[in-house]
Amino acid sequence: MLGFLCLTSLVSGCDFGAQDDLHKTQLSGRTMGTSYHITLFNNKPISNSNELRLGKEISGLLQVINLRMSTYRVDSQISQFNNNASLDWFPVASDFLAVVKAAQKISKQTNGAFDITVAPLVEAWGFAKVSKTKIPSTKQLELMKKAIGYKKLLFRNTPPALKKSNKSLQIDLSAIAKGFAVDKISEYLISQDYKNFMVEIGGEVRVKGLAADAKQWRIIIRNPKLDDPNIKQKTLLLSDKAVATSGNYLNYFIKNKIRYSHILDPTTLQPKTQKAMSVTVLHDSAMMADAYATALMVLGEKEGQRLADKLALEVYWEAP
Repeated sequence: MLGFLCLTSLVSGCDFGAQDDLHKTQLSGRTMGTSYHITLFNNKPISNSNELRLGKEISGLLQVINLRMSTYRVDSQISQFNNNASLDWFPVASDFLAVVKAAQKISKQTNGAFDITVAPLVEAWGFAKVSKTKIPSTKQLELMKKAIGYKKLLFRNTPPALKKSNKSLQIDLSAIAKGFAVDKISEYLISQDYKNFMVEIGGEVRVKGLAADAKQWRIIIRNPKLDDPNIKQKTLLLSDKAVATSGNYLNYFIKNKIRYSHILDPTTLQPKTQKAMSVTVLHDSAMMADAYATALMVLGEKEGQRLADKLALEVYWEAP
C-alpha cells in the first residue's frame, strides 16, 4: 500500500504559517521498510531528556510491531507463521490478532477484494522482496489459487492464535500494518497527554488537535501525474482524523505494452491494469483508512465508490 501525501510539517512548498505560542518538536526515523515522521506542537518546549525518552519509546513500539508483522524479518511472528506448514493453532500476539481481525472484516465487506492471504501472489508478480517482470503462467496461478483466500485463514480470541486450512497459506499485512503502527504511536502520544500532533509512516497519517498557528493540519493529495506541476492538487484541512492514500502510479511494470500495477486483485489473481490513479480515505483509524484505500483501488472507482457510500466513508479519487 502506498500513500503519497504532501504533509504541512514535512514537505517544502506547503504553507506552514506562523507557529505563534506553540513549540514544535519533530522526530523521524526508519521503520517497516520506509520512513516515519512525527510532529508535535506543545504549549511549552519539550526538554531534551523528555524528547530523548519519547524517541526511545516510539522506536521501541515500532520495533515490536516489526518483530511481529514484518515479512522482511525471518524471525518475525508473521514469517514464522508463513513458514509453518502445520494446520494447528499458531499462537500470536494480541496486537497481531487485532490487525488480522480488522483485515478479515474488510475482506468480508469487500467480498475478498481485500485479502491478506495474497502473499504468494505478490511474490509471483514481482512486487515482493525481489522485483521481477516475468508474468506467471496460468498454471502457476491456478496452483496458487488453492492457497489464497481469506476464508482459509481462521482465528481465535482466547488465547490469541491463527490457523491455516491450507498448509501453503501465507499472509502479508503490508496494506494494513503501517496504518496500525500510526494508530499505535498516536495512542501512545495521547496517553502521554500530547494534544496536537501528526504521525506519518510511509504516507499513512493520523493527526490530532491543531498544527502551526492553531490551524488545522493541511494535507495535500498528490495527483498521479507527478511530472506535471500545473495540475491542481487537492488540499485537506484535518483535525482528529486519519488519512491514507493508495495509488498505482509508482509501483508498476510494463510488459508487451500492458501496464501492471502492484494493486493485485485476489479474485482474479491479476494486477490491476487501469489508468494511473489513486484514492484517499479518511477514517478515525489509520489502520482502517490504510486497508480501505487498498480495497477501493482493487475494486476500482465505480465499485469502490459504491462500497464507500455504503460504509459512509469519505474518499477522494484522483486521476491525471
